[in-house]
Amino acid sequence: MTPVILLAAEKKSAEVTDWAARIGWLVGLALFVALVYWLMREGWKWRGTLQGDLPELPTAPEEPGPVRLGMSGRYHGSTTAGQWLDRIVARGLGTRSRAELTLTDAGLDVVRPGADDFFVPRQALREARLDKGIAGKVLTEGGLLVVTWAHGDRLIDSGFRSDRAAEHNEWVDTINAMIEKTETTEGAR
Repeated sequence: MTPVILLAAEKKSAEVTDWAARIGWLVGLALFVALVYWLMREGWKWRGTLQGDLPELPTAPEEPGPVRLGMSGRYHGSTTAGQWLDRIVARGLGTRSRAELTLTDAGLDVVRPGADDFFVPRQALREARLDKGIAGKVLTEGGLLVVTWAHGDRLIDSGFRSDRAAEHNEWVDTINAMIEKTETTEGAR
């Protein structure tokens, strides 16, 4: 008897990866992601265009008076008052950043490194409260200091988070006391 030798030619080897198809998929995915980001950027710019009637933001006066409170933390954005998802992006109000807040007799000075600073005059302050969210940021109940202020013909809510959240209550009390005092003084005239 002669031994039977089976040759390997009968067996099929594993398929080779089709690199052209794989690269095609990756390029397609990258183009899709780029398109989504471009559309988001265009939407942001369009929102700024729609809000283009917002007047220039006031700047801090030369002599703001004595400092009542100071706070270091984050600025989370501004929205139309009472509509926590309607973000305002015009005049740089939509840019999140670190923030240094200073409350004086003249008003609220918001200094933002890397973004436009702005000032809220005392007469424009309407309310301060603790809240849980503003467009793009949701925290625990009372984790956000929200200051409502008038600018032009709009009421704006601006959200801040202190590095030391225990400060928020003092800010709410002090700002609301300033508002009451301003309303009493203006009403007596």
